[in-house]
Amino acid sequence: MKNTLLLFLIAFSSYAQINPANIQIVRDQWGVPHIFGKTDPEVAYGLAWAHAEDDFKTIQLTLLAGKGMLGKLKGKDGAAVDYVVGLLKTQEIAKAKMHTLSPEFTALAKGYLAGLNQYASLHPEEVLVKNSFPVSMEDYVSSLILSLSVISGADGVIKDIYGGTIEKPEIKEEIKGSNAFAFSSAKTITGETFLNINSHQPLEGPVAWYEAHLQSEEGWNMLGGFFPGGCVIFHGVNENLGWAHTVNHQDKIDVYKLEMKSKNSRKYLFDGVWRKLEKNKVKLKVDLGWITLPIGKKAYWSEYGATLKTKGGVYSIRMGANQDIRGVEQWYKMNKATNYQEFHKAMEMVAIPGFNTVYADNQDNIFFVSNGKIPIRNPKYNWSGVLPGNTSETLWTEFHPLDDLPQYLNPKSGYLFNSNNTVFNASAESDNLKPEDIDPTMGYPLKDNNRSMRFVERMKAYDKLSYDDFKSIKYDGQYPAKFHFPLDINIIWEMESEKYPEIAKEIELLQNWNRKSNIENTGAGFFAILAYEIIAITKGSKDIEILSKELAVKAIQASKEHLLANFGSTEVALGEVQKLVRGNNAIPLPGLPDVLAAMYTSPYKDGMRKGMAGESYIQLVRFKKNQRPQIETVINYGASNHPKKPHYADQMEMFVNQKTKKMTLDKAEVLKNAERVYSPE
Repeated sequence: MKNTLLLFLIAFSSYAQINPANIQIVRDQWGVPHIFGKTDPEVAYGLAWAHAEDDFKTIQLTLLAGKGMLGKLKGKDGAAVDYVVGLLKTQEIAKAKMHTLSPEFTALAKGYLAGLNQYASLHPEEVLVKNSFPVSMEDYVSSLILSLSVISGADGVIKDIYGGTIEKPEIKEEIKGSNAFAFSSAKTITGETFLNINSHQPLEGPVAWYEAHLQSEEGWNMLGGFFPGGCVIFHGVNENLGWAHTVNHQDKIDVYKLEMKSKNSRKYLFDGVWRKLEKNKVKLKVDLGWITLPIGKKAYWSEYGATLKTKGGVYSIRMGANQDIRGVEQWYKMNKATNYQEFHKAMEMVAIPGFNTVYADNQDNIFFVSNGKIPIRNPKYNWSGVLPGNTSETLWTEFHPLDDLPQYLNPKSGYLFNSNNTVFNASAESDNLKPEDIDPTMGYPLKDNNRSMRFVERMKAYDKLSYDDFKSIKYDGQYPAKFHFPLDINIIWEMESEKYPEIAKEIELLQNWNRKSNIENTGAGFFAILAYEIIAITKGSKDIEILSKELAVKAIQASKEHLLANFGSTEVALGEVQKLVRGNNAIPLPGLPDVLAAMYTSPYKDGMRKGMAGESYIQLVRFKKNQRPQIETVINYGASNHPKKPHYADQMEMFVNQKTKKMTLDKAEVLKNAERVYSPE
């Protein structure tokens, strides 16, 4: 009782700075929150409250990680995250760099935290870990640094260092990703500008999308998606412009092998001088069910940054993500931009450590930049591998400005796109950048994938396209004429079925398949199982770039056995094999890995698979000059994460049928059609 009262009093002191009566939360017929307030901090307070109503549990996972308290909830798995917080010094960096945040963003973030802290104080039964609230500004920024570091690849690098594979890494080419494309009036029949915002994310969890509309009287009017714990829109549309993000894969993080004086020494050689590693003890608290066990684990820091001592050597990690805390502030400024010049000015911060950005506006501008906080590196070294950690020649201290990054503005072709493919294929061939135009130490990859090559195929059919054509491309579920997976599987379509009598029927099913992924499609049903059998059979095999006939036979046979055992046939429609599952709802789900309308699945039950990532939050925008945009959106489940709430699964049918809902930035229209209007309690 004493702790609850203290929590309430602390939270109330923040709460008192914002009057909730000035804030309106308007729920539309789909439960999507439209937040209205006089000031940006008031809107942020209302956003925190509305999102907490829908998914307070997931928000807390992000915040607990930033506070280094996830071990109290998740045991050893959570403690591993808490250790990374200590290793990367996210809490110390947050405190040291707090002064770099603008007063405007600081006020907004504090408004957001006041909303969360007040919600926690009034709903103590929903708080997952005792004494985890209130959340301070330093806690919050720590969580943001951690999130952006993970996005930059820190977790994978740490895993490779501990696993002893950092100097001989396996080829890890992700086929999961996102789509973004923009068409100017030069490419559209109607003279409009089109924007497709189509990130492929996990369908639930800490990096699943949440949709909201934020409007203040200080010029903030933005609709879009963000992750739990976000206090602004990460991508979406305002009254004048919008943008989409896709993950990019340039070199965001460097690893150095230190030259140690001896095996057990903390001294390492740097520019001919022996220096001593800074040693810190990260205090972890691990929940073992019946007891919370305190554990101390050592973390080190060198001239380069976070350092790990392993049996294979001592390695340091250096990246931009934990050197600049203004990433979310940059998104805030992008939210409030009213034209291309202001948007570009926000992008010049280069505080967001990654993400391709595809932009469009109501003045018929389209723009693409492969954003990243990329170091200016010494060209003498091979930055794709482990670097010598004994010289200042590999210790970079500055970053490339925005103008150095690969980018396109209003190409003659009238369109721009990215599907996590090479930035050197972003428009018509005549408009594309050349690799030699970009600093090679940035590490921009050169490969395409199924989605990018299918987009190129589709564009060949159009001189100009209609809005229906635009939607047809966005929802395209067909593979290109040749497969472009990281592992070349085209051998299957070259095999002579008569040579393999036991699987001849299945080979012919695949070879006669139209490569589409609609729910009625039996070829897609077989491939939905085959794709994951191939992954399982080749997992751990090094240096395999082309699937052999022997492995192909093995994978096809395994797929046949799976389908016969669970469905009694190998000719099973995709919608029977693959489901979108939410609570008691399980409905046929279209899409396959790496088609434009992509879907990735995991085992479900009775031999079926369920959607886990891919198509999730979708926003389609039409701009006309000097007019409010026309907006359509859909999300994979619904606005709420509470099974007993009406908006837990009410967008599922619309989502799988590739339909959308109309959305608006007009406050009067929102209020006219409101399901519920209220203020935070």
